[in-house]
Amino acid sequence: MKLFLILIITALILSLTPACAAETGTELEIYCFRAGKADAFLITTPDSAVLMDCGLKSLGGDIVEELRSRGIRRLDALIITHFDKDHVGGAARVIESIPIGTVYQNDCLRDSSQVESYLAALEKAGITPVTVTADMSFSLDSVSWRIDAPAGDYEKDVSNNSSLIITVTNGGDTLVFMGDAEKERITEYLMSRPGKADFLKVPHHGAMEDNSAALFGTLQADAAVITSSDDEPEDGDVVKLLEEAGGQVYLTRQGPVTFRTSGRGILASQEED
Repeated sequence: MKLFLILIITALILSLTPACAAETGTELEIYCFRAGKADAFLITTPDSAVLMDCGLKSLGGDIVEELRSRGIRRLDALIITHFDKDHVGGAARVIESIPIGTVYQNDCLRDSSQVESYLAALEKAGITPVTVTADMSFSLDSVSWRIDAPAGDYEKDVSNNSSLIITVTNGGDTLVFMGDAEKERITEYLMSRPGKADFLKVPHHGAMEDNSAALFGTLQADAAVITSSDDEPEDGDVVKLLEEAGGQVYLTRQGPVTFRTSGRGILASQEED
């Protein structure tokens, strides 16, 4: 009888182990550059490094300096959510300065000097980018990455609405990066019935859209970051809506922000300006 009970208890422990383990992720850090009204995020784990957007051209050198200060000698991936100058501007400098495993981009190229420099840097580095035209996923260091492709055929604000939307899953935590998604793209995203997010990179520098309340209410992010500047600040109503949905809001215009997660909640810290 005792042996039977021991076997039952052991079986229960083994059956529960995968579920418990699923809640534990790796040590993941998101460093949000103070880039003005522009996006640049460095997402790292002990064995991976991903750069998402590169701010304006003037930020390229700062990004390279940050990578070197951290001892990062290679990026596993560079993601360009869309081709506005405040997202792709610093990319050429980064590509010229550090080896990159894979570059992901959307399929809505813009005709600009920043894009020309980016494409030239890719060619010189011998990198053929992955143009995301359908939803795709990959994993790095036990962290899952999902890239949602835009449907296209937008009536206005085509570049912003063509933003790639990135979902990062680390253990029990979900992190969503919305690029510069505006009304049409947000509606498209909401139709995919997303669940709760632990972290949200607020779309389009904190601009208000008709469906912002629906987005924030659906995601109910515990922590949110807005990339804005003192000259072009976020919409105060957006901050209010995020807080009403239960989130703590951080503004990069007040200093670089770092978020950390090991799969069981988000911790945030901000450097004093």
